[in-house]
Amino acid sequence: MENNKSNHKLSWGTRVAYGSGDVACNVVFGMVTTVLTLFYTDYAGVSVASVGLVMLISRMFDGVSDVIMGFIVEKTHSKWGKSRPWILWMSVPYAISAVLLFTVPHTTEFLQFIYMLVTYNFCTTVCYTGINLPYGSLSTMMTRLSEERDMLSIVRMGMSPMGKILAVSLTMPLVKLFGDDQMAWVKTMSIWAGLALVLLVFCFVKCEETVEIKAKEKQGKIPVRKSLGALVVNQYFWAVLVLWMMQNVIFCVTGTILPYYCKYIFHNTSWLYSALYLMETGIMIFSTIFCPVLVRKFGKRNIALYGAVLAMAGQLLYFLNPTSLPWVVMSCVTRGVGLAPLNAVVFGLLGDVVEFGQWKTHIRQESLIFAGGSLGAKVGSGIATAIITGLLSAAGYISSSANGITQPDSAIRMILNVYKFGPMVVWIIVIVVLSLYQLDKKYSSIVNELARREANGEL
Repeated sequence: MENNKSNHKLSWGTRVAYGSGDVACNVVFGMVTTVLTLFYTDYAGVSVASVGLVMLISRMFDGVSDVIMGFIVEKTHSKWGKSRPWILWMSVPYAISAVLLFTVPHTTEFLQFIYMLVTYNFCTTVCYTGINLPYGSLSTMMTRLSEERDMLSIVRMGMSPMGKILAVSLTMPLVKLFGDDQMAWVKTMSIWAGLALVLLVFCFVKCEETVEIKAKEKQGKIPVRKSLGALVVNQYFWAVLVLWMMQNVIFCVTGTILPYYCKYIFHNTSWLYSALYLMETGIMIFSTIFCPVLVRKFGKRNIALYGAVLAMAGQLLYFLNPTSLPWVVMSCVTRGVGLAPLNAVVFGLLGDVVEFGQWKTHIRQESLIFAGGSLGAKVGSGIATAIITGLLSAAGYISSSANGITQPDSAIRMILNVYKFGPMVVWIIVIVVLSLYQLDKKYSSIVNELARREANGEL
């Protein structure tokens, strides 16, 4: 490896600043993947079928935008680097787009559909992609030390849920405080958007791109077809893509259905959703503290696998009595502990995939790998939301902005079944993929081979 600042340890100030970037992203995106559906159906009065269709269509745009953004970042040359400037450039549009999500006009269903489609894609497809994809690839441009990338991943994923915690645990109380109507949601989102803007600027100021690979600079432009071909043959890229996708799907499934679960199973619309979400996420964050020690002892893949098994066991606890709050609480606690390892190491795994791809194909493509992973994550959460809303619609769920709506028994049963079986499917997939993942075993030899190549001016 080239001997420059990229091989030095990062300060804790830099690590925290990097983590702040994902806190900012999740303050907004956490709202999108959790309570936005509830806002659309129960405050804006949009049919659940229309909401699902918006989510499904938007994923098609997301697929294109991620790949395009990956190539844009690769071709970006500024005084701040490739990835870093996009965090600054897109911060204000991102904050504005978040507020626009909650200004759905009370008009015809068709016009509401068009408004949601445009604003949802402006926020997620354009602005979120324009920030989060460069932000993700930034870690591989800050350091080439695997252990430092692991720490960036752990700090990032230890901090990032704080954005969701703020957004999810405090949103409903603030909405109630501000009047429990649509304008209350706009005011609440304005607070989160302002916070996100400040954190993004902090991340930009403190995180520098230090990785310089002369062999890559000599290589010149790589044709699009060749770049995509190198991505396709990178088997560990596909493995981590699925893991990142499932990580987002589990957040989406539990986050989207939990407000309905609390409202219609436990008849609580004020504090219960926030309390359960805060508890599970808080336990996940606390458990993340122990991940650096566990990674050094067992490796990234192993702790993620053990955690997935524990999370599945926690979900099985819920099966014992899905309408009992104590059993739900026990399930949330166990799932929070089990999810922590995968959540902590997924981006460290993706950084290793960059090195593996360079070793296998002689092409280094940080941004495109993160673009593909981001695509998978967003497609996964979008499809999950579309499936959930589709199932609720098929079960006869009644969307209304009026209070006191009585849902049919079929809709209640569907809410229960989604919360029961959705996470089980996710954890089975995660366990299978991690069981087949073997990059940890050969990573040190790959790094040594890359060091030899780069010393000779080769990728």
